[in-house]
Formats: sequence, C-alpha cells, structure tokens
Amino acid sequence: MSERLDNSRFAQHFGLSTPIALAPMAFGTGGALAAACGKAGALALVGGAYGDLEFTSREYSAAEVALADAPEALARLGCGFITWRLEEDASALDWLLDRPVKPATIMLSFGDPTAIAKRIIAADIPLICQVQTLAMAREAVEAGASVIVAQGAEAGGHGMNAMDGRSTFTLVPEIADFLATNASDVQLLAAGGIADGRGLAASLMLGADGALVGSRLWASAESLAPDAAIAEAVAADGDSTARSKVFDILREKNWPAHFDFRALRNSIHREWEGRIEELSADPADAIAGYKAGVAASDYTRAHVTVGEGTGLINDTPSAAEIIAAIDAEARALLR
Repeated sequence: MSERLDNSRFAQHFGLSTPIALAPMAFGTGGALAAACGKAGALALVGGAYGDLEFTSREYSAAEVALADAPEALARLGCGFITWRLEEDASALDWLLDRPVKPATIMLSFGDPTAIAKRIIAADIPLICQVQTLAMAREAVEAGASVIVAQGAEAGGHGMNAMDGRSTFTLVPEIADFLATNASDVQLLAAGGIADGRGLAASLMLGADGALVGSRLWASAESLAPDAAIAEAVAADGDSTARSKVFDILREKNWPAHFDFRALRNSIHREWEGRIEELSADPADAIAGYKAGVAASDYTRAHVTVGEGTGLINDTPSAAEIIAAIDAEARALLR
C-alpha cells in the first residue's frame, strides 16, 4: 500500500516525491523554508499571509534564487494568502502574477475565494482553497479550486472558531465523500494535527490525496520563527494549546468573527480567557503588555503559534529531514 504515496494524484500533479505540502504560515514560512521543502520533494508554499508586498516579494524572491539551479524544485514553488486581506490590498498577488516563472499554485484561506479565484484561474495557475466546513468546500469547488485543504480545528494559527470547528478526523472523510460524488477531479489535502508519518498515512486512509503540514515544519531549522518560540513549542505537549480570539485582539488583527487563533496557552492567554468582551472593550494595557513581551522574547506574554501537534514535536531538524522522516514512516505503516 505504500505505493499510495508515489501514486497520489496530488504528488503526480505537482511533480512531488511525497504528497506533502508546506503550509504557508504567516511570518514562519519564508524563502529558506520553502526552498528546502521544494528540494525535499514537497509542494513549497511561501507564506504571503496578510498580503504584505515587501515581505512576500522578498521571501518569494529568496526562494526563487535558492532554487535557480534546481528546476524541478522551482516548479514546486507557490504562495498562500489570506483571502479577506487580498480583498483589501491585492498588491502582493499582483506582483506574484507577474513573475517570469509562473507559481506552481496559489492557495487562498479564510474568506469567500470566488472573486480572487477568477484572477488566479485566468492566469492558468492551479488554485488551492483551504476550508473548515463542508459548506466552504462546496463554495471552493464552485470557485474553481483544483485542490481543497480540509483544515481541522487542531491546526495552529487561524482556523474555524472553537464553537464551530471540526475535527480533522471527521472533516476529511466527509469532504472526500462529497468530492467523490460531486467533483471527483478536485484533489483533497488534510490539515490540522499532522506532524509525523502516522498523520500522513491516516490522511490517505481517510480519503485525502496528501497532507498540508504546518507546526512540524514551523519548528524546523529553516523556519522564520524565533528560536526561543520554537523551544517553547518543543517543550510543550498537546494539552498546552488553546483556540480563542485573545491573540488576535492583542495583535490588533481585525479577523472575521467566525475565525480564531490557536497558540500555546501561556500566562497572558490564561489571564483573558473567559473575558473576551472585556478585553475587546478596553485592550490598550493588555496590548502594551503583549508588545513588551514580544520585544523581550518573553513567551509568557508573546504568542507561540502551534497546533495540537506540538506534543509530537521533540526536535528542530532541517525541513528535509522532517519531510524524509514523515515520508518514510508513512510508507512503513502503509506497507
């Protein structure tokens, strides 16, 4: 059964040696990490995140330079964006669509992809849409997505709110069934809590064509995340995260109401749990404390963006080593 990795539609379509995609994590997935993942045979998505043109152009260009002598790996390079931010400022997308070498794919997350999808598809670039519900999957299919990422609430960073979020274990097969009946040419990736070969093998058994990996690759040698933050994640277990609005308020990020943010449940988070309305009404002092924590690399106050898979992260090797280990373990299990 290990041939499932080699014969995955996703791997074949993007010229991958393993059906793994790097999650385009805001301020974590830069050019070095994307290039390392592309060379390791995975789909490499730079984190275009909030659509900042300076950041996106710098990091994407860095990946292009690093992959200039590896055309097969360069052909695996793409970028991911937050949909609702592109609706406010599409300059980074504009820049990307004008690249001499067309991106392998562009991924949209968090918001109705319909309008922006038209530009991506018109440029003949495969569209990946990340969704958190079956209704969103239907919307992504109608928008023309080639690949859907089913993100469970276990995932780190932004996702569906704690009340409405779905588990990866049930969301993936339900969307797989929907696609099999209604859009069999659309591929499916699982996301949320996938940090080793067991997770990749399980994703395939649940009906996905591959997996989007975030937290495990965030804690790699090439990540843009601060070393001290990664050390906190390595030391934590899976019971140590929480999903809420706390860090969006502290970071002054105006996210749509139905999305919130998973990170380590540190002192400042615990201080405001159950007091979200109070924090929203008068956040100034708390924001100042958070910013001071960031400046001091004090992670009792600053956030550490990881999902429930943090309990499976015990070291910080290179991205190539992580991908090879996930792939080898999945192959062994599927055999």
